[in-house]
Amino acid sequence: MTARWSGAWGRPLEGEPVAAEVDVLVPTVGRPAELATTLAGLAAQTDVAFRLVLSDQSAGQDASAEPAVAAMLRVLEAQGRPVTLLAHPERRGLAEHRQHLLDHATAPAVLFLDDDVWLEPGTVRRMLDALRDLGCGFVGSAVQGLSYLQDRRPHETAVFERWDGPVVPEVVRRGSPGFDRLSLHNAANPAHVAAELDVEPGGWVPYRVAWVGACVLYDRSALEAVGGFGFWPTLPPEHSGEDVVAQWRVMERFGGVGIMPSGAVHLESPTTVTDRRVDAPDVLFADHETAPHQR
Repeated sequence: MTARWSGAWGRPLEGEPVAAEVDVLVPTVGRPAELATTLAGLAAQTDVAFRLVLSDQSAGQDASAEPAVAAMLRVLEAQGRPVTLLAHPERRGLAEHRQHLLDHATAPAVLFLDDDVWLEPGTVRRMLDALRDLGCGFVGSAVQGLSYLQDRRPHETAVFERWDGPVVPEVVRRGSPGFDRLSLHNAANPAHVAAELDVEPGGWVPYRVAWVGACVLYDRSALEAVGGFGFWPTLPPEHSGEDVVAQWRVMERFGGVGIMPSGAVHLESPTTVTDRRVDAPDVLFADHETAPHQR
């Protein structure tokens, strides 16, 4: 399904709604400017049927009422995109918030997208095509900071490894071969790697990852099969690394990859996660060596 173009926005929607291929799950808290930019990127994903589920934890304000955010929500609805707005004021941690979003998902694929990421047009379509073609548990588009575009780091990108052949399960922990891949997603490294691959527009190359932050498309059944983010009660509200836990569990059973080019741009705003003393993998994989979460 393609989004309705502006010439049809003034007409009533006709027929039955098209079932969403993807539920885009966006947690947000106190960042209306960044959120509006993220939604603008979603509005440019005109070649895939998706539903937006936005869960707001902003204290004392309604993010959807901010003018720029409200305008982008109206654009999505005019395009024929269903929008679900959730107020979730009680803050019990990142993992609980992600589980709350997952509990409201119905589409076969779910895109967890942070509220400070702009997506190039066509990004979600590429991710969905990759997920279907590869038959794995998740596909990530690593966020890249374009302020580092002139900062080339060959010592960090040397670990890049294309995924040739079928995607199979693997275990990543501190000390495992896959753990060193974490440097791939620093700064603008994804942009530099993609430039060397010389991929045709619209194409993608799968590669091996340690994990992917901020923009990850899961096969919902695979994520739910490993428990999603239901581990949240074992963590204090102040934690990070919840996405690492979920992805490592999915990778162990179903496999997971990143794709280049990424198409995801980090807005490079200050993080809202300031207390990182508890790293979720250290708790959930206590019997194994684990890595500090990077974001």
